[in-house]
Amino acid sequence: MRELVEVIKDTVRPNFLNIRTSILSYDRDALCCGAPCWRWVYHALHSADKWFINPNVYEEPDFHEEGMDNPDNPTSVVLSDEQLLDYLDTIEKKTLDYLDTITDEMLSLKPEKCNYTRLELVLRQYRHLSFHTGMLNGQTAVATGEFPMWVSQADNYVDDGVFFGRYRKGQVTA
Repeated sequence: MRELVEVIKDTVRPNFLNIRTSILSYDRDALCCGAPCWRWVYHALHSADKWFINPNVYEEPDFHEEGMDNPDNPTSVVLSDEQLLDYLDTIEKKTLDYLDTITDEMLSLKPEKCNYTRLELVLRQYRHLSFHTGMLNGQTAVATGEFPMWVSQADNYVDDGVFFGRYRKGQVTA
């Protein structure tokens, strides 16, 4: 059976769309808790890459430097938004390909060398990715007065550019 896995696939796509929108609309150099926002993007993406499938059977990306996933740690690596978006594309493909290999029954099992079930890993990354997407969007909203588009269902949204809920002539439009 794959009913639950298909629900996961359908609901993870909006998470990837939302973080992509954040990257397209944020000020990468604005500071959030002392670190530039691009570092928070990398933190969120790296976590999704490492923890969605199995954190204990994982290879770091070629550009990763030890501790770079923690925005508080200094790093000599500076990733461009294009590199971050490419990394996001890689993570999305990897995640969807992985979901194509598992069944509903496998969701309650722990992957090799892992303390968490597959479902726990998925839910933790939904929470983590959504948290940081919201954090980045909050930074953008404060800086611009506009909130980036937020997608809740990947096949049913209006792409009005990057921003959603613009104020026009005193009216909020969606």
